[in-house]
Amino acid sequence: MEGGLSGNTVVPNSNDKSTVLDVKPLRMLIPQFPDTSEGPPFVCAPPNGPFPSGFSPFFPFSGPQGSQSTPDLNQNGLISTILPIRSFRVENASPMDAAHDTHKQKSVASSSVKKKAKVDKGSKLSFTTPINFDPRISLSERDDGNRELVENVLSRFDALRRKLSQMEDAVESHSGIIKRSDLKAGNMMMSKGVRTNMKKRIGAVPGVEIGDIFFFRMELCLVGLHAQSMAGIDYIKGELEGELVALSIVSSGGYDNDAEDPDILIYSGQGGNAGRDKEASDQKLERGNLALEKSLHRGNEVRVIRGFKDAIFQASKVYVYDGLYKIQESWMEKGKSGCNTFKYKLVRIPGQTGAFATWKSILKWKEGVSSRVGLILSDLTSGAESTPVVLVNEVDDEKRPACFTYLATVKYLKSFDLVQTTLGCNCHDACRPGNSNCSCIKKNGGDFPYTANGVLACRKPLIYECGPSCPCIRNCKNRVSQGGLKFHLEVFKTSDRGWGLRSWDSIRAGAFICEYAGEVFDSDKARQDDGDGEINEYIFYTNRLYEPFKWNYEPELVGEASSDATEDYDIPSPLTISAKNNGNVARFMNHSCTPNVFWQPIVYEHNNGAYLHICFFAKKRIPAMTELTYDYGTPCQNETEGDNTTSGRKVEKLQCLAP
Repeated sequence: MEGGLSGNTVVPNSNDKSTVLDVKPLRMLIPQFPDTSEGPPFVCAPPNGPFPSGFSPFFPFSGPQGSQSTPDLNQNGLISTILPIRSFRVENASPMDAAHDTHKQKSVASSSVKKKAKVDKGSKLSFTTPINFDPRISLSERDDGNRELVENVLSRFDALRRKLSQMEDAVESHSGIIKRSDLKAGNMMMSKGVRTNMKKRIGAVPGVEIGDIFFFRMELCLVGLHAQSMAGIDYIKGELEGELVALSIVSSGGYDNDAEDPDILIYSGQGGNAGRDKEASDQKLERGNLALEKSLHRGNEVRVIRGFKDAIFQASKVYVYDGLYKIQESWMEKGKSGCNTFKYKLVRIPGQTGAFATWKSILKWKEGVSSRVGLILSDLTSGAESTPVVLVNEVDDEKRPACFTYLATVKYLKSFDLVQTTLGCNCHDACRPGNSNCSCIKKNGGDFPYTANGVLACRKPLIYECGPSCPCIRNCKNRVSQGGLKFHLEVFKTSDRGWGLRSWDSIRAGAFICEYAGEVFDSDKARQDDGDGEINEYIFYTNRLYEPFKWNYEPELVGEASSDATEDYDIPSPLTISAKNNGNVARFMNHSCTPNVFWQPIVYEHNNGAYLHICFFAKKRIPAMTELTYDYGTPCQNETEGDNTTSGRKVEKLQCLAP
């Protein structure tokens, strides 16, 4: 057999380990024995011997053989147990390890022993999901989803990915572990059935709406929008004579796909790119390219997902579902590499909600804020924030909200014994995840509260950040809430709820948005109208009754026992903040019973005391230009007694309005 065992040779009487044997790869599992004319006689002996005269054992079975027993290989004429190659796997393999394997396949041939050793060191993060794990998604729901199910899957993915990122960050950087929490989380969820819309289909996907955003390609797979985790074209064999039919494409900037009109996409075919070990070549009319060509003549709808650079995390991308397109024409032209490239012109079906067009408009506003229609002020903060906040009214003629003094953080008028004062950390550089000696990490239960990119990993009753009394550097990653605004926010006039707040940037779940700034009062003083006859409607109470919700990861998915640990707030003493006369952008956030923002109490030390701060984080992924809302909570009895302080502009907080 060519390339089989017939080409192997045995070097007799040699224990020289430096000798290179001419061993060709095994191409089939059926044993092939050479003819005597092709080489030395074939020897079949157990690894431990005994060996016929004239043949020596090979390394590492070159030790004494006398004391070792020899199994009977000729019992019944066959080896008693034959196992398939798939049976030989690494012990304690887990879905997360499978993600590692997928990532490594591209470079297996060139990987060294050193690289393998590094990956093995990362095995300390391996864990096994319980066999009886309940995905809480029925078989029918896995095939066909709905809006609630899609949001549930994405929320669970976000929570798991944040936890895996937190675990990866706690491992020493030189361990060589592959930090791809998105791939690991996606693989684990798919293997456990936490997904939906597995049935491939032409056209819209149940539960996925135009304008939905995604931060990882695995998310597209989990909700059935685009089944290919790497390839840009997804397709199936159609019912018409088995022809290929294009279902969706992801335009992520890997090719020259730009067009001036946001409703037109000039999409380059796949393949032909230069790689590490190959030169650029002409693209071929096969697979995805052929599917697009067939869909051009068939005239079916194709889903389009647009990818662009994340404005906040420059190394990442944001993907937005831009709706349904149809392929209008195709041609071939020379690409930048000089090779032939297929081009497809896709035109967006009219009447759909804007998505990519909104992002294009925001780019123009960032280049020149004066182009923003309805602009009143280019910076509401007057420079108090490093990122300007624009003021816009496209609804009526109201020029601006009531005057107030802008504060970047909360202001304590007197000392409050809110929490017990403790010493800061003893880190002299930056607090690092996994450092068991950091006192701030100890106060957070041993876990670093944020991932490496500053996203909140888990919601907690109370979080401790490093403060001015800590010797660590100012950009320590445990000072997320103290870094000011990072997103380009806009205060805008709503049609029915006064002024509201939204972002020009897409926001990840767990991202810090802002603090609730204002003056800290005791509850009685905060309810007063300050003698001007106007009710103070800009008040935040920590002791209201808030609707409980679960935001953290599922312990069973990371090999932990199910836990009843609470995520509900645990504040030592009630806090009341008034933003009527002094405040920041948080005072403009409206209420919703289905909010996309939640508040998290955070403590850090300053002026020799530990003070509480109310900080807002994204509850879920928030597309650009979506109003930011949070749950105002239900007033307690002592709050509503006496003055009717719940009336006024913010009275709608009790009406469960959707964001």
